[in-house]
Amino acid sequence: MADSALPDALIELGQKLCAVLSLEAERYLPDSPPTIRLPDAHFSRVIDPANGLPGYEGVWRDARAQKCGSLTINSDGSFHGEYDLLVPHPRKPGWYIEAVTVWGRDGVVKAEPRLLAAV
Repeated sequence: MADSALPDALIELGQKLCAVLSLEAERYLPDSPPTIRLPDAHFSRVIDPANGLPGYEGVWRDARAQKCGSLTINSDGSFHGEYDLLVPHPRKPGWYIEAVTVWGRDGVVKAEPRLLAAV
């Protein structure tokens, strides 16, 4: 993967996806939601294995340099992102919200938490 900035044409989409991830995270951490900002992600140019065309993958890291989120924008207009939370689910005892996720294509954006059962 070569280092590359996110192209100007994708900045607005990237900001929108960060806003959706932030809103989803705030549902589960209303008192201390994480700051999910596009400028804080380090982007690399990647090749989409489905069509061989370039895409971009951004990675967020925490204060210890551990990966805590990612955002991939593919050349076909599809995208997927996630940001780690690992907090107890507020309404489902025995479940945790591992991360919030966002995905979609061509302007259609969907988001939901990724759940993890307590063992």
